[in-house]
Amino acid sequence: MTPVQIDAYLRRLGLARPPRPTSEALRELHLRHLRTVPFENLSVHLGEEITLEEKRLLDKVTTARRGGFCYELNGAFGTLLTSLGYEVELLAGRVYDDEGRLGIPYDHLALRVRTADGDTWLADVGFGAHSHCPLAYAERGEQDDPGGRFRVVEAGRDPAGVRGGAAPDTGDLDVVRDGRPQYRLETRPRVLGDFAAGAWWHNTSPRSHFTRSLVCSRLTEDGGRITLSGRRLRTTTVDGRQETRELETDEEALTVYRERFGIELSCVPTVRDFGLKG
Repeated sequence: MTPVQIDAYLRRLGLARPPRPTSEALRELHLRHLRTVPFENLSVHLGEEITLEEKRLLDKVTTARRGGFCYELNGAFGTLLTSLGYEVELLAGRVYDDEGRLGIPYDHLALRVRTADGDTWLADVGFGAHSHCPLAYAERGEQDDPGGRFRVVEAGRDPAGVRGGAAPDTGDLDVVRDGRPQYRLETRPRVLGDFAAGAWWHNTSPRSHFTRSLVCSRLTEDGGRITLSGRRLRTTTVDGRQETRELETDEEALTVYRERFGIELSCVPTVRDFGLKG
């Protein structure tokens, strides 16, 4: 990243450049990202091309002032962190569904981040409702976070019978929230281009939840969450209380995108018909 790109990204987050790539600075960057850059799949339904190239991802976040899904958000965030002096590795994950089945390879992208003070963290600003702060990568006990109680544990056998944690530091890891596995991570570092097939699948397959629905969501300043799914606006307070209402007009929806998510749109996205292919 150029100094201009770094400054533009930090302005989007509302932060000054940290003097050193420390764990404390990482926590602040992570939290501000969740509050200001929405988790959204609008490009899928607006017919916009999703390209996993650093410049394209940075332009989307800083110039277009948009968000994205995991490949875009963690891809861009990892680029920023690297430019700020952090040691960053991309990790591939497979997301658990409601029945406990694992998704496709390269289903998710998360970040392993090493700081100047010698700590290693699992950072993830691209999973929607998740941990507010990075998780201690090597900690196998419970980690309390405003987003829930998390564990990062050695994985057992997957449905194909392959054991995840065959040896220390080489096997897969399960990320667990409030007792439920969220996703399984490979520990081998990847490069951004490795995730192209996963991004394509989620952008085109009718089996992907991203093609079946619209979502635009971010963390609020008080630790709650605001989510717009089509025309359904849901606000969740920090103690879990929810309020939902249906937006009646296009103008009302565009105003919510603009005022609550910072996204300027010329038309209201609607769910596209992806047919039966995929």
